[in-house]
Amino acid sequence: MKNMINMNLQLLRKQHQYTQEEVAEKIAVSRQAVAKWENGESLPDMNKCIALAQLYQISLDTLVNGSETAGLPLPPRGKHVFGTVTVGERGQIVIPKKAREIFQISPGDSLLILGDENQGGLALIDANQFINQFEFVKQSLDYSHKASKDKESED
Repeated sequence: MKNMINMNLQLLRKQHQYTQEEVAEKIAVSRQAVAKWENGESLPDMNKCIALAQLYQISLDTLVNGSETAGLPLPPRGKHVFGTVTVGERGQIVIPKKAREIFQISPGDSLLILGDENQGGLALIDANQFINQFEFVKQSLDYSHKASKDKESED
C-alpha cells in the first residue's frame, strides 16, 4: 500500500504540474513531508489523505489503491477505469464486478448501447433511466411549445 500511495502522489503532482512546495502549501505541511510521502519514507495521515484527494479531485480509494490502467491517468472522482474486457466469439463481454456494483447492474437489466465513431467509443446506459430522462425533456419541450402557442393566440 505504501508504494502505491507514494507513486500516486508523484504521478498526481506531476499531472497537475505542481511543485512539492505548492502541494505542501495547499495542504498545510512542509515540503519535506511531501517529499517523504513521495519517496515512500512515510505516509500521510488520514486528514492529509483527504486533503490530497480533494486537491487532486479523486477519491480516497483511488489515492490509496489506484493505478494507471493501460497508460491512462488516475481518473477524477466519479470517473472510473475498470480495466479491459475481452469480446467473446458472439460479441459478448463481461462487465467487471466493481462496475456492476457501483452502477447497480443486475442480471436482467436493460442497457442502452451508444456509439460515437468520431470518439471511437461505446457507452452503456441504463435503458430505463435514459427513457425517463428523454420523457422529461420531451414533456418540457411540449409544455414550452404549448405555452408559446397560447401566447401567440392571446396576441
